[in-house]
Amino acid sequence: MKKKSIALAISTLMVTGLVGCGSNEVKSSEEATLKVGMVTDSGTIDDKSFNQGSWEGIGLAEEKLGIERNYMKPDGETEVDYLTQIQNLYDADYKFIICPGFKFERAIYSAQEKYSDAKFVIIDGEPNDGNGNALVADNTVSIFFAEQESGFAAGVAAALELQTGDLGFIGGMEIPSVQRFDVGFQQGVAYANEKLGTAVTLKDENIVYSGSFADAALGQQLAATMYDNGVKAIFACAGGTGNGVITEAKTREGVWVIGVDTDQYNEGLKSDGTSVILTSAVKKIDAAAYQMIEEEINGNFPGGQTITFNAKNDGIGIPAENPNLSDSTVEKVKEVLEAIKNDEIVVKPEV
Repeated sequence: MKKKSIALAISTLMVTGLVGCGSNEVKSSEEATLKVGMVTDSGTIDDKSFNQGSWEGIGLAEEKLGIERNYMKPDGETEVDYLTQIQNLYDADYKFIICPGFKFERAIYSAQEKYSDAKFVIIDGEPNDGNGNALVADNTVSIFFAEQESGFAAGVAAALELQTGDLGFIGGMEIPSVQRFDVGFQQGVAYANEKLGTAVTLKDENIVYSGSFADAALGQQLAATMYDNGVKAIFACAGGTGNGVITEAKTREGVWVIGVDTDQYNEGLKSDGTSVILTSAVKKIDAAAYQMIEEEINGNFPGGQTITFNAKNDGIGIPAENPNLSDSTVEKVKEVLEAIKNDEIVVKPEV
């Protein structure tokens, strides 16, 4: 399996690099419009996570590159459910298919062979047969993110903003991507304490995996316990379970949530217009989806490769704006991310 870390300046791409690729360009009458399809992981395209991030990236490609787009929502979460919707897209001539999340690993393993004239992008997953045998075929790209670096940045930001007190972590299933967020967050907090003069703690009892990405009630219960025990901010890496953490924080004063995957500031808004989201550990899923479409249109689809979006290619970070972070915190986090880019800080993916 070929591995590659593409050196893309995503922030530049999203702001300026798209101008020359605008939908105002005139296509030749003989040029076929690329039809891009997406299968959701049983969730919706407004889930504030992988589905929405991927769909927004596809939407940007529709606006800027003139593609057609469509998505399918499966009836369940089995390999058969996913393959059914992949076939529906393929039969409708959507032969560039994006699937967000590790749940698609077995389905893409089968689909990439069955539909050899189609192109597949799996985000945060690698096609495998369920028995540990992985294969990224020439018509497939596997995309991962350096969650540990994003978690590190969020840990530094939280420590700098709070200065003292206890932090917590609530994960969903104990899978590698969530674990990387966890260990990166721990390293970021430790770095801030050692190098930046903070004095926050992240105790073992405040690092919890719920075992679910879809149990908001459990997330709220776990968060309530932590907040009752004096935790000031919880890093919620648990999908729908994490939504329960946000819900609980909204019922209290003086506590925070650190969001995940996308900027969750709006999800944390209270009736007074303030948000409980201190910051978010972001993976630029939309940019990943957009870039793979652009590569296909330009004839450079990186089939057979596993691509990592990280600090070096601006594929992770924290949101550029959040009124809950001081300007000094934002600037210091920028410096930290630059140090990670330059290998002056190395964030380990596991403890």
